[in-house]
Amino acid sequence: MPEQGEHSFEALAVPHLETVYRVARRMTRNDHEAEDLVQETYLKAYKAFARFEVREFGIKPWLLKILYNSFLNRQARLKKAPRATDQQTLDQVHADGDYSGPPDLDYEHLDQEVKLAIDQLPDEFRAVLLLWATMEVSYQEIADILKVPIGTVMSRLHRARQQLARSLEEFAREQRIVGTARKT
Repeated sequence: MPEQGEHSFEALAVPHLETVYRVARRMTRNDHEAEDLVQETYLKAYKAFARFEVREFGIKPWLLKILYNSFLNRQARLKKAPRATDQQTLDQVHADGDYSGPPDLDYEHLDQEVKLAIDQLPDEFRAVLLLWATMEVSYQEIADILKVPIGTVMSRLHRARQQLARSLEEFAREQRIVGTARKT
């Protein structure tokens, strides 16, 4: 059982609960999934606390690393799990005898399109982007969490943002969020 006092699990980890939840919320884009992910993270951290060593940045990078690994594990399980089909799709298949894919996206689907674009990033780019996007984690903390040099963090973040912009460019034009470049 973890020790009591200023180096207890509660004293070190609980103050970061809100930050861990915000990161989880950004990763999952769902309040309930974020709550489950935070609960899983804190349970794993509590069980492993005896092996934790207090370092320069404290417990936050360790908690975020557990959170991120738990998130990746959940994503992998979801990809392997069977998926439910909505009633509209079933009706379309039944009526047409064929299904050609989802209907055209509109502005209401912007969040889904952004999430899809982020999900399509390579894992190492997505990890850096999600940790950075919380504005709670410094480049050095990201480097420590992912066990890569800080230059690699900056490079991956730059590339992630470039790939994200490219993958959303066509969608943005279709939805008239941005116009095509004018020639002057």
